[in-house]
Amino acid sequence: MKVVVVNHPLVTHKLTVLRDKQTNSQIFRHLVEELVTLLAYEATRDVKIQEVSIQTPVTQTKGAMLATPRPVVVPILRAGLGMLEGMMRVIPSADVGFLGMVRDEKTLQASTYANRLPDDLTKRQCYVLDPMLATGGTLIAAINYLIERGAESVTAICLLSAPEGAKAVEEAFKDSKTPIAIVTGAMDEKLNEHGYIVPGLGDAGDRLYGVV
Repeated sequence: MKVVVVNHPLVTHKLTVLRDKQTNSQIFRHLVEELVTLLAYEATRDVKIQEVSIQTPVTQTKGAMLATPRPVVVPILRAGLGMLEGMMRVIPSADVGFLGMVRDEKTLQASTYANRLPDDLTKRQCYVLDPMLATGGTLIAAINYLIERGAESVTAICLLSAPEGAKAVEEAFKDSKTPIAIVTGAMDEKLNEHGYIVPGLGDAGDRLYGVV
């Protein structure tokens, strides 16, 4: 498994504003979109392309476009929805599927309550959007879900990650033949006793949409 921490001044700047508890939901949502766009450039470094011929205003030339079948972007509801727009700016021709997953606050285990994905993901590169990689339970369940449907590779894009979560994902898929990567804006210090990332930025879903 590959873990990439995107070390860029703009990523650090935007994360700092996101962490600030004084940042309101409107600004928070806007910054998440911008941050995901930056992370998406790194996450799609290995996206499959195919050679094409085109006519420019000057001459015939060769270039490259996304290969088929198209990649699939999979936001994990609900917080992952706040990352979707930023991802689609980079790769607008991708297909979009959805996974609804919830974490039990006592056991910290994730379960799936909604699925809007193709049954067959053979030869599809999948990009999972989840703001926080904390215990790793939600991401592990999501990756397993995609692999079971034949995903060729899975790349997770996370705003923040905890070392415990990254280690759990790596351990869960150490024998997997499916390429797996995590692209994140920062690897934080640790998890606290409640399974929250420290220093983190709080509950990403609540900060994106308010508490329901």
